[in-house]
Amino acid sequence: MARLKAVPFPNRWMRQLLARPQITMAKHYNVLFLCTGNSARSILAEAILNRKGRPHFTAFSAGSHPTGAVRPEALRQLEAAHLPTTGLRSKSWDEFAKPDAPRLDFVFTVCDNAAKEVCPVWPGQPMTAHWGVPDPAAVRGTQEQIEKAFRDAFFLLDRRISLFLSLPLSTLDRFSLKKEVDNIGRQ
Repeated sequence: MARLKAVPFPNRWMRQLLARPQITMAKHYNVLFLCTGNSARSILAEAILNRKGRPHFTAFSAGSHPTGAVRPEALRQLEAAHLPTTGLRSKSWDEFAKPDAPRLDFVFTVCDNAAKEVCPVWPGQPMTAHWGVPDPAAVRGTQEQIEKAFRDAFFLLDRRISLFLSLPLSTLDRFSLKKEVDNIGRQ
């Protein structure tokens, strides 16, 4: 029987690469999308990721000052995309800062107001990024203009979420992953 001989790593670069700490997250990731009112953009993102990211991702949404109701235009956009709307509701981000809340791996702000606010301390120190999206609920105009604003927000979020889902999460170190999720917000 032949004996295998131990071969040293070929160079210092390879040793450093293999020794580099990798991000160690479970195979299931919880993602929270934040907006001020939690009535449109964050709701859209929650529904998109819950459909496209299953079974490895669970998305949630919340607001710093929730309106208490999901915009009907957001629900119509989700229905037009054949995404489920059951269980979607406008809620406070305080629900996710409680000790019994789901452990969050990522928190993304999707509106500029929420990005500027002081967020609660999230248990587990999730990775955060700002993915600003123009507010479709702020659009005034014809029904067609309003629907277009919601459609545009949907497609922008859909594209960013698709980019996020394409990231090799298990092979990126924390610094590289942070850079990538920040870059997605600029797409």
